[in-house]
Amino acid sequence: MGWGAGQHGEVADLLWDDVKCFFDPDFMGSLPDVRVPDASAQDWQAVLDLVAEEGWKCQYSEGEAVLPVPRAEVVLSRPADAECPALRVWPTADVLAIFRFHADDEVDFDVDLRELQGQERLDVFCSFLREIGRRLGKPVLMDPEGDSGHPVLGFDVEADRVVLLAEPLAR
Repeated sequence: MGWGAGQHGEVADLLWDDVKCFFDPDFMGSLPDVRVPDASAQDWQAVLDLVAEEGWKCQYSEGEAVLPVPRAEVVLSRPADAECPALRVWPTADVLAIFRFHADDEVDFDVDLRELQGQERLDVFCSFLREIGRRLGKPVLMDPEGDSGHPVLGFDVEADRVVLLAEPLAR
């Protein structure tokens, strides 16, 4: 792991001044898509287990109904015309990620960039991506809203940290 590893001495993955253009709601859309491609129902379950283990506050709902968090395969095997369930996860009180169970081959969630302003919130977000990426051993990518397939940043499994995947824009 090297120097400064571990939760407390960790150097920030990304510096706010370097990446703030990617957290500009006017530029990225306020709800960019965060995804783990090439996933499986087991990966979804691993995310649910991680949420429970970390003690992150969460709320599972189908339409208006708030329900206990089911097993991933139960959610993913619902009929095609059923409401798309959502799992809201708060890694901290001020930061919300909303997981949407669209498909078993992609773990997919939204974040609200308006909640991710400044270094402290950025660190929370990076830590959240890192926890998910480490648990799954897979990249976790953030795309601009509605522009899937062009990630701007994400958790890199080899580097074991969140890295920029696009050039920041000078404004």
